[in-house]
Amino acid sequence: MHLHRYEKIWLTFGIGSLVIFLTVLGVSAFAFGQQPPSHMAKVDPQNVRDAAPFDEPGLRQINETTYQANIIAMAFTYQPNKIEVPVGSTVRFHVTSSDVVHSFTIPNTNVNFMVTPGHINMAEHTFTEAGSYLVLCNEYCGTGHHYMQMTIEVVE
Repeated sequence: MHLHRYEKIWLTFGIGSLVIFLTVLGVSAFAFGQQPPSHMAKVDPQNVRDAAPFDEPGLRQINETTYQANIIAMAFTYQPNKIEVPVGSTVRFHVTSSDVVHSFTIPNTNVNFMVTPGHINMAEHTFTEAGSYLVLCNEYCGTGHHYMQMTIEVVE
């Protein structure tokens, strides 16, 4: 097979660009610590209410500025459906589902993940501004899906 000079130039340019791209991606992923979360916590979806920490869903204070929110997503609601934290607090969300796939999305924040039965999904967010934050489900979970929401009140 004979390659013309221009074909060789474009092949060299394409392969070189690919090598540079993968090198930059690898360096940023490992050298700067940009890695996907590695936790893999599970719970029996049939017995969510009997398993810690979901046997007591709600907000628990860990220290002065850190809280843990244990939340169960179920048909058309979250339990609890309202939590209240002070401004400047960091909330660690531990969310699981007892029935079908849901999502846990707080618009205008970096909190957005799928909630699957049997898995404990975790995320953390620091609330720097007072106000009411709406939590939505973005995964269709049945006929009452549009009612599935909860509120996070951030107070002074």
